[in-house]
Amino acid sequence: MRAGARALLLGGGLLSGAVLLTASGGASDTHPPDAALLAEGRALYEAHCASCHGAQLEGQPDWRRPLPSGRLPAPPHDACGHTWHHPDRILFRIVREGTAAIVGGGYESDMPGFGGILSDAEIEAVLAYIKSTWPERERAHQENLGP
Repeated sequence: MRAGARALLLGGGLLSGAVLLTASGGASDTHPPDAALLAEGRALYEAHCASCHGAQLEGQPDWRRPLPSGRLPAPPHDACGHTWHHPDRILFRIVREGTAAIVGGGYESDMPGFGGILSDAEIEAVLAYIKSTWPERERAHQENLGP
C-alpha cells in the first residue's frame, strides 16, 4: 500500500501499545466509563488535541485533501471522521508515537507523539472521552475491531 494511502487509512493522526480501552474505561454500553475518567479525558483533549482536531472533535477543513506541504490536515474524531474505524491498539499507538511512526515508509505528519507528554493512563482517558462522543453504531463497530 502506498504511504499516502496508508496515511489516509490511518487518518493523518490522532492517537498508541496494545491497550484495550473497554477493559480500562473506554466507551461501551456494557462497560461505560466513569464520569471522572471522561472529565479527565476531555480536559486533556482540550489542552493537547483541540487546537488541531477541533473543540468539537470536528477536525480541520478538507481533512482528506493534502496541504501544500503534502501532509494531511488533522482529521475529525467525531462520527464524521474515521477514528472509529481503527482498533484501540492502533489509536493508542498513534497518540503515543505519532502518525508517521505508525504509518512508516517515510510518511510525514504534523501529528506528534505524545508519549513524552502524556502518560499511558492519560492517553487512555483522552481516547475514552473521544469514544464517549460517538453514537452507538460507531462505538459498536469500533469495539468489534478487537484489540
